Amino acid sequence: MKIIRNALLAGTALVAGATMAQAEELSVVGSWSSLPLYKQYEAPFWTETLPGAEGSEFEVSMTTFDQMGIAGGDVYRMLGDGVFDVGMTVADYTVGDAPELEGLDVPLVATTAEDARKMVDAARPMVEDIMKERFNAKLLAIAPYPPQVVFCKDEVSSLDDLKGKKIRGSGRMTTKLLEALGAEGINVAFSEVPGALERGVVDCAVTGAGSGYSAGWWEVSSHLMTLPLGGWDPVVTAMNMDKWESLSDEQKELLQTQLAEKFEAPAWDAAAGALESDIACLTGNGECAAGEAASMTLVEPTEADTEQARKILEETVLPEWAERAGSDWAKRWNESVGKTVGVQVPL
Repeated sequence: MKIIRNALLAGTALVAGATMAQAEELSVVGSWSSLPLYKQYEAPFWTETLPGAEGSEFEVSMTTFDQMGIAGGDVYRMLGDGVFDVGMTVADYTVGDAPELEGLDVPLVATTAEDARKMVDAARPMVEDIMKERFNAKLLAIAPYPPQVVFCKDEVSSLDDLKGKKIRGSGRMTTKLLEALGAEGINVAFSEVPGALERGVVDCAVTGAGSGYSAGWWEVSSHLMTLPLGGWDPVVTAMNMDKWESLSDEQKELLQTQLAEKFEAPAWDAAAGALESDIACLTGNGECAAGEAASMTLVEPTEADTEQARKILEETVLPEWAERAGSDWAKRWNESVGKTVGVQVPL
């Protein structure tokens, strides 16, 4: 009996050892730790959903780029170098390395979550190539923040009131649009915006309505302009290409299926109607499910504001982007995203 017992124990140890050997460990870096996209979707997916999926062999250790103390614009560069396996950041943060990536998030062309997702789906093949060529990375997912709106410290009533103001844009294309409107674009990190508004370093700043609510921007600003000057600030999730190629076909399929069904789909579903609920939280105009409502003054865009901004986008901002990205990328954008949103870059 003792011999049998020892054999069984040895067999159990071998099975356990084999199970441990099969585990695929992933080091994952998420986006802003304080914002709902990370709290509600990124962290639960990577730390609970994926490891707990049927047939999953993944074990995940997770942090965020702000918890690491690195800039959002460094994420894909470090990912390509193999510092970690999976990285997430706002695509617009990285356009210094890949100006063609600006075409993923063009202001004003998608005013609903449905339209924004169509735009992202049209851009996905471009983004896949950009991640591979620029960052040695495999595109895994694209999820949205809410529409990017304008928080101002002092009273504003129209786009004309932005002229001469110092404004933090949410990305390069947004900043170019603001500058074409007569504002001064100021580069300030998201986490530093409340202090910059309070000290007068900036007069206004652009971010998602929900992000601004979560980060307390309403405490240092008074007026909320809801014209979506900053697009949707999509967050791109990617894996180091060497790590991706080391996975089995079964692991790749499980990972992609789980991301599409349990991460991307819920995040996009939540984006539908998010602006309305976020505005309620910021202004008190409606019910705020996220907590106590603030009392910002709501400034809704006029038809003239919308027409003016759209004209500047098409005649100034997009042509400037085409120069930075190159005519090949601009042509490709026209044939995919441009057809989807009804806008063409002059070539």
